[in-house]
Amino acid sequence: MIISCWMDLVGVAFLCAKTRHKWYRFDHSRSRQQQQHKCTETQTGFQKQTTTQGSFSNMTSSSCCKISPIIPIFVSYLLVLSSSICLVHSSDTGKNLNATNQTTLRPEEELHKLKFIRAHLNKINKPAVKTIQSPDGDIIDCVETHLQPAFDHPKLKGQRPLDPPARPNGHNPSGMITEEFQLWSFSGESCPEGTIPIRRTTEQDVLRATSVGKFGRKKIRRVRRDTNSNGHEHAVGYVTGDQYYGAKASINVWAPRVVNQYEFSLSQMWVISGSFGDDLNTIEAGWQVSPELYGDNYPRFFTYWTTDAYQATGCYNLLCSGFVQTNNRIAIGAAISPTSSYNGGQFDISLLIWKVIDLKFDHVPFNYFS
Repeated sequence: MIISCWMDLVGVAFLCAKTRHKWYRFDHSRSRQQQQHKCTETQTGFQKQTTTQGSFSNMTSSSCCKISPIIPIFVSYLLVLSSSICLVHSSDTGKNLNATNQTTLRPEEELHKLKFIRAHLNKINKPAVKTIQSPDGDIIDCVETHLQPAFDHPKLKGQRPLDPPARPNGHNPSGMITEEFQLWSFSGESCPEGTIPIRRTTEQDVLRATSVGKFGRKKIRRVRRDTNSNGHEHAVGYVTGDQYYGAKASINVWAPRVVNQYEFSLSQMWVISGSFGDDLNTIEAGWQVSPELYGDNYPRFFTYWTTDAYQATGCYNLLCSGFVQTNNRIAIGAAISPTSSYNGGQFDISLLIWKVIDLKFDHVPFNYFS
């Protein structure tokens, strides 16, 4: 069964499945040097509906003192809020396409590798109608909505994004405070209507990965409930049973120090369906510090999806096809500012998820999530 999923403000279309399990997760990890964080966890209720089609997770979230910009997202069945730092490798290098093999490539091999990387960049970096330079060094391309990487997917070719569905009652944006929260938009520049902002991927971004095929993808690992395993420390909250059609999380934003490019720290909402086997599928969103993926220590807004337990499908942000963005104000993968400080100001972002039933996509009924 295919379920197409939508994200308003950060519009999305996913291919996902059903579930009976719902989780809420807050991960916090540290490296060898202790890191201090201050944040208050609060529980947020979710809207229930009487519709019998599908199940939808509602869970709680981490929120702190400042009212945040609202980033509505839609996902199904599970909510996990996590913040983690994971030491995957001990090497400090990473400019080699294979970080575990430091042998010198022959000139013809190097040329072949660079051609392969550039071909991949030409595939995911789409023609821009406008380009914006971000203070952190990112280049933001304003790409026509129907030309974004999502529409390279065979099931989406030739289609155009639908208008975002209405929000649930009680979550009208007119009653919420919205503000610019990404560095690239502080100059007042924006992408015109009919386009979306996409962070341009560079050769160096790809070279930090172990291979082109693994660039922008998570390493395969089982989802665990314990709090410490193989250097990955986290806390988990989850819910099961009943039928849920909405979820909301407020996530405190920090800029934690990571020791090297193979560590990361994140805080996220994680909605999971299926079992914890090969049919596991997730839709995830939050912020992350990942030098390996982005080349710096800025906290960045991210999304992720998979339909087969991170094996062959899915990726971060817009680095592969299958994820449809509709909003022209938020660049997925771009740096967040301001951030929280210990014994100082606090800043959070809010994620709102709900299910919209029986919309039609080219006359085919689907369940959508906003």
